[in-house]
Amino acid sequence: MANAVVIGAQWGDEGKGKVVDLYSKYADVIVRYGGGANAGHTLVVGGKKIVTHLVPSGVLHGAGKLCVLGDGMVVDPKTLLGEIAELKAQGLLADDRDLLVSTRAHAILPYHREIDGLRERGRSAIGTTKRGIGPAYEAKMARRGIRVGDLCRPERLRELIDHNLEELSAYIRYLGGDLPNAGARSAMADEYLGYGAELERYFGDGSRAVHQAIRQGRHVLFEGAQGTLLDVDHGTYPFVTSSSTLAGGACTGAGVGPTEIDAVIGIAKAYSTRVGGGPFPTELHDAFGQRLREAGAEYGATTGRPRRCGWLDAAALRLAVRLNGLSGLAITKLDVLGGLGPLRVCVGYRLDGKVVEEMPQDLCDLERAEPVYEELPGWDGALGEARQLDQLPAEARRYLARIEELLGVPLALVSVGPGREETMVFQNPFA
Repeated sequence: MANAVVIGAQWGDEGKGKVVDLYSKYADVIVRYGGGANAGHTLVVGGKKIVTHLVPSGVLHGAGKLCVLGDGMVVDPKTLLGEIAELKAQGLLADDRDLLVSTRAHAILPYHREIDGLRERGRSAIGTTKRGIGPAYEAKMARRGIRVGDLCRPERLRELIDHNLEELSAYIRYLGGDLPNAGARSAMADEYLGYGAELERYFGDGSRAVHQAIRQGRHVLFEGAQGTLLDVDHGTYPFVTSSSTLAGGACTGAGVGPTEIDAVIGIAKAYSTRVGGGPFPTELHDAFGQRLREAGAEYGATTGRPRRCGWLDAAALRLAVRLNGLSGLAITKLDVLGGLGPLRVCVGYRLDGKVVEEMPQDLCDLERAEPVYEELPGWDGALGEARQLDQLPAEARRYLARIEELLGVPLALVSVGPGREETMVFQNPFA
């Protein structure tokens, strides 16, 4: 038995879908423990591209893998139903018993999405996906949230919708939105009760199911969403998501104790990207940045937005190593750097005349921090056929070795192409 957490070590979009898909081959239960449909995992299997938003990537391995949407998630039921239908159309999720949606997860309602969208039109915009994630988490913390299980309780759901809209009415008007009248509220309740009826066969106690699997000696993989630097407590606040994206979030979001976690694999691209607003010290604003974006197809799986691109930031990754207690590091998209010439790695920041080796936590300090770069030779040619380190160009091996040296964490996996098979695996937490 082994239980492992896979998390993003940067600002998200690191390739978690592919890594979770690879490790899911060895896991029995795969659990998403936070976030919502603002996360998109792109997978390429047999040359076919599949994008998931809510259902864990383990769904691609077919029958017998239990996929759990954990208590810490916020779930848009309409989006989930659409995703389930798409997966079933591709021959996946044939057995309904392979998906469990925790009734303690919170539901996203239309007014959450409206508030999110209205904010992004104003001065408080931070670059969200406008999917209602933040407002749904706010409702949860304000103890007026609507849980997934409430979608099967007509009287309670109607009462909660009315209460929430009454409480939010002044704020929605302040943002320039329209308040649903009594008829629209009733129609909203009817619509979401309908979603609840369709989804009820998947509902259950996520925490208890995961606990029982662990007690039975089954392998459990906890799948993170977004990335470390978007964590609501430890990320580049306020330009963050609204949930815990760290490995520790698996415990609260899935409902398991920390002593149950055996390994933590952090994922980082061989360079850096970011979507939305906020500081990005190694960002490239020139033609090379655009070249990197095109070479890496850096456009959001959920929104299609172009990602901001920059050099690998080892100082930011040191923070991720510390916050998550990484036992292994997965490097993705190493192939993208091929043919781009000499490469740079940020090894620290110059701040007030001193060099600091870890990302500053204060936003003002981070905005004025100057990256300290180390240059490494690049390489030419494709890497997709490599399955062992000694099959890589010497310069690519040197680049990877320097990352290990800077972070003090061994490589767990290196991806050299988008396909499932284009990967070198050095650590299998379930072996």
